[in-house]
Amino acid sequence: MPEATRTVPRPAAGRRVIRFGYHGSPHVATRIIRRAGWHETAVDLSEYDIAAPFHALRTGRLDVMTAKFAVREPDLVTSRTLAEDARAVVVAADHPLAAHDSVSVEDLAAYDCFDRPGDLPAYVWDEVVPRRTPAGRPLRRRHRVTAIPDMMRLVASGAAVHLSLISLADIAPPGIRVIPVPDLPPAPVTLAWPRGAGLPDHVRRFITAAEAGANR
Repeated sequence: MPEATRTVPRPAAGRRVIRFGYHGSPHVATRIIRRAGWHETAVDLSEYDIAAPFHALRTGRLDVMTAKFAVREPDLVTSRTLAEDARAVVVAADHPLAAHDSVSVEDLAAYDCFDRPGDLPAYVWDEVVPRRTPAGRPLRRRHRVTAIPDMMRLVASGAAVHLSLISLADIAPPGIRVIPVPDLPPAPVTLAWPRGAGLPDHVRRFITAAEAGANR
């Protein structure tokens, strides 16, 4: 059945919920949950801080979290790829690029972009906003913010563009356009959880179901 119309049973009374962290749009996480065959009421979604993305996981406040791009943290484990998030650029509605249906990453070298927020690993940010375009042009990573609303306000002012992911279109405010960047590969989306943590059975079942659901 199409994902939008699949009937997913509600969890049994007393069933423990999955504490599930996401960043940006919650719809990517929701899609993973539904493909896993779990009802959304069995999962407690909470947005993690992009400036310290793994803190809530490492301190036991989350069971799992979505991770985009390759995560190489020795104390974390990641699932197989469960979804993909296409690349896009976030621009003001009156920006010169806003009239385009798609934008090349090469075009973004002419504009100020964002540097990595807080303690997000540099190797991850190098995939989000590469230091150089495929043709070798440097991307000007000048602005630093730690929250999406702050990023959106700076973009709306025309001071910067944000090379990111198409899922941000789900939460973009008026006055913002999110335009595909087709010459960069999409970001793989996985689940991450602590290595050697002795996962509770309900968390392990969810991860197994999420990986199986990726084939649907």
